[in-house]
Amino acid sequence: MLIDIDRLPKEGLRLSRDFEFLSMDLVEESAVFLEPAHAEVTVRLIGDEILIQGEVTARLSFVCARCLTPFEFPVASRFDLVYLPEEIDALSEELSEDKIDQMYYSGRQLDLRTVVLEQLNLTFPAKPLCVPDCEGICAVCGEIIREAKCSCLVKESDPRWNKLKFPMRDKS
Repeated sequence: MLIDIDRLPKEGLRLSRDFEFLSMDLVEESAVFLEPAHAEVTVRLIGDEILIQGEVTARLSFVCARCLTPFEFPVASRFDLVYLPEEIDALSEELSEDKIDQMYYSGRQLDLRTVVLEQLNLTFPAKPLCVPDCEGICAVCGEIIREAKCSCLVKESDPRWNKLKFPMRDKS
């Protein structure tokens, strides 16, 4: 959805709509949408800056990184963004630390769909887990440890770590 900057009303533009994204648009490869993403957004033009405030909500299904079971992941994220004209960035010759977080728009349009997708992707965990203390899959039988069907006793440690178990002696 393209926002024409020249046609923004002085009081701003309020939008409430659903966005249909493909699962391949997401940074999490195994994520699947259970319902479309919904965004409540206010877009204002203040001088040359575009201020975007809003909230994105969605329900997705992720696959746990440890036990490989699917689980529901609700998203409810608020955001406040400021976009500057790309011409301002072109005038400076070097990237300073305060410019790292700045975002730019080019031309006289801003793609709101891209903004919402970016904010949605930023809510995803680096390693999706069904529960924070998920123990994963048993290395012996392959059962999910959380479901307590596994009765294997795996107490052996990796022999490479044995040298670290003994206290170090003073060599002086």
